[in-house]
Order: sequence, then structure tokens, then C-alpha cells
Amino acid sequence: MLHRSLKIDLPKGQSAFLWGPRKTGKTTLIQSLFPKSIAYNLLETDTYLRLSKEPFRLREELAEIRTVSSNEQPIILDEVQKIPQLLDEVHNLIEQKGLSFFLCGSSARKLKKGHANMLGGRAWRYELYPLTSHELGKEFDLMKALNRGLIPSHYLSDYYAKSIKTYIQDYLKEEIQSEGLVRNLPAFARFLDTVPFNNGELVNFSNIARECSVDSKTVAAYYQILVDTLMGYFIEPFRKVKNRQIIGATPKFYLFDVGVAGGMSQRTLSINKGDEFGKAFEHFILMELIAYRAYSERDFHISFWRTKDGLEVDFVLNHGEVALEVKGISHVGTSDLKGLSAFREEHHPKHSILICQEPKPRKLENGITILPWKIFLERLWNGDF
Repeated sequence: MLHRSLKIDLPKGQSAFLWGPRKTGKTTLIQSLFPKSIAYNLLETDTYLRLSKEPFRLREELAEIRTVSSNEQPIILDEVQKIPQLLDEVHNLIEQKGLSFFLCGSSARKLKKGHANMLGGRAWRYELYPLTSHELGKEFDLMKALNRGLIPSHYLSDYYAKSIKTYIQDYLKEEIQSEGLVRNLPAFARFLDTVPFNNGELVNFSNIARECSVDSKTVAAYYQILVDTLMGYFIEPFRKVKNRQIIGATPKFYLFDVGVAGGMSQRTLSINKGDEFGKAFEHFILMELIAYRAYSERDFHISFWRTKDGLEVDFVLNHGEVALEVKGISHVGTSDLKGLSAFREEHHPKHSILICQEPKPRKLENGITILPWKIFLERLWNGDF
């Protein structure tokens, strides 16, 4: 069994939410953490039908169970977003009976849209992501990760391509259609087809709207659905202005898993070089940064820097303290350093790092550090930045 980096240490009586994309291992994790907990899985049809018709049954059933059991582990509600009304019962049981709950889900959108009771700060929030290089250790293989992605069942399977295809079909059917998140499912499906081809690029809402035969506001709403259902993230531009003109408020969008992005675009990498490899490599590094940020509870900001004349830094951390450029190359030339050099000149970051496939780390006279990707990730997970 893989050891996950997410640390969950709940004091007695404390409740929590655990959010994460589908199939990232939430159920497996909570079963290992709370093996003696009373658990309700709302994917089970009988459980779903019983509690959706009469949410108060949760209160009645727990009253009976707690009468004959001294188990003090939190009560688990898996896929809690499927019955938002249960959160009123949960709130009442926390307040009136002193019970604690561990609530898991793959999307908070339905809860927020329906103005569901989010427990008013009574529950801590955790997030689980696909696997990381740190969790896999010696079992990590870069090309496998870029092609298969790091959803556990995809990375560990030789049948990943079919699994990824099924994953997207299930997302449309179970997260979008069955939950009624969009009125025009064919238009959303067309939009979803465009997403992997714009992955990691500046989002041009107008162009995408024309491709999908909808308006720009609808495209923006569709992207927000992806964010709310944990399928991806916006990365905003670094906006501290000094000398150079930078781009305005246009964000980039990245899907939550590099393998899902590749599968949606039918991309297969056979060699560790070229533009497609470079884009996937950059995407992978971002996913490591996002997972590390959550698991370390450091909560640093991630943005990108791009000027109107084309100078760019892939990722800027903590409001300018760390500048990272990601290149899928094995030899760094002067032209590869232009973006970092310009950013250093204007913003003087504490760390300026180019992450690549060179075999050895080195420090340049201008202060930029060249790091092989393995060494960068080791230092990241050690908390060196």
C-alpha cells in the first residue's frame, strides 16, 4: 500500500472535509485512517435512496448505533455532495450530540449552488491529489507519469488509456449530467474537447466560445465548473508591475492530472524531448507544487509572469520570492534564461531556478540555479524553498 503524504491528525471531537478529484484514493485513505468508524457511502444505491428521501434517518440511525457502541472515531460520510440536505443533520449532531464527522467528496459545487450548510467553520478542510513523485519514491518513472498520469489506478495499470477514456465519460455522466450542473450538455461536451488543447495556455474565452457555439460568459462558467468539480486550476498572472509591461488579468488553466490532459488530447509521448514533452513536463511540475503546498500546509501563492513582448517565467511562488522556469531540455543555453534573467532584474527573487534534464546542478554567475528535476523535487519535498 502506498503511503500518502497528506497528514490528517484530528483532535477528539473535531470534524473535517476531505475533497479530491474522483479516484485519487480518498476512500482508501479514510479506511486506513479510521478502520473502526461508522461509514456511510452515498455511492451505494440503498444508502443513497434511504437518506435522500429522509435525511433525518441519519440522526435516528446514529442515535441507535451510539447507544450500543463506544466507538469515538469520526463518522464517515463518503460522497457527501450527493445529498446536501444531510449537512443540516450533521450540523445538528455536532452541536447537540458532540459527534464528529469526516466528510468526503469530489465536488463542493452542488453544495455551494444549493446553499448547503457548510458547517460554519466547524469542520477543517483537507485536499487529496493524485500521486506525487515523493509518494512513489523509487517506483516513480517520469515518462510513465506523463503518459499515464498519477491517478493511482491509472499509473499502476497497463490499461491506462481505456481507464482515462472511461474517467472522462463517467465525469460527464455522473458529475455533470446526473448532478444537473449544465443545461446544455452537448455544448459542455464540445467545450471539454477543447480543454486539453488549451491546457497550460492563456485562456482565450472568445476563441473557445466560437469553437463551442456559445458565448464567452458561458465558457467562463464552464471553466468554473471544472474548478468547482476539482478537474483543474486557474493560475493567475503575477501582477507586481515595475518596468516592463505585463499581460493583464488573463489566467492560464491546467487540468488536475497530466495523464488526463494527455488522454483527452490523445497524446502519447515516446521520447523525453520536444514541445509536447516540454508542456507535459511543465504540467507535472505544477501538480507537484500544488500537492506540496497542500500537504505541507504552507499555502504559498502560485502565479506566472509574462510580459507583452513575450518574456515569461512559468511559476512564481509566494508573491515573487521564488521564480521557476521549467524546460524539458538536457542542455540549457543562454536563450533559455531570458525570462528568469528579466524577472531577476526587476523583482530580485530569493531563488531563481531553471528545472530541466541536465545531469548535474550548477549555479550561474548571474544568480540563476540550474537544477535537474529530480534534485528540484527532492529539495521541494524537503521544504528547502
